[in-house]
Amino acid sequence: MTGTNKAKLLSSTNPQIPKGDGNEPVQAYIAAMPDWKSDIGRRIDTLVEQVFPSVRKAVKWNTPLYGKEDGWFLAMYCYKKYVQITFMQGTSLTPMPPVTSKVEDIRYLNIHEDDQLDEAQLTDWIRQASKLPGKKL
Repeated sequence: MTGTNKAKLLSSTNPQIPKGDGNEPVQAYIAAMPDWKSDIGRRIDTLVEQVFPSVRKAVKWNTPLYGKEDGWFLAMYCYKKYVQITFMQGTSLTPMPPVTSKVEDIRYLNIHEDDQLDEAQLTDWIRQASKLPGKKL
């Protein structure tokens, strides 16, 4: 999606990507993430693949999802000032990701432009999340 074929951004700056299964729509989403967010998206995608090489990927509701045969364990979304990582079973992770949700079991990690990403902690959360039951969406 380059040039005139660039994805439209929603008001939150989240890319509007057609629904699809597999790596291709997720990579299209990451490529369309604006500015510094695309680098974060690539890093998260790489970490997930390193931790869980057989990861299942899809884009639904303009959101990249990462999962396995029993459901989804992680999602990513762009907001104006940060990239949000959603852990579907976040309340079962140790330590729990820092941001609470109104949705049962979910916890978030919000990554801002100037944040120092704790890759060791993020990798550990991904590892833990990939071993928990996935969520059906």
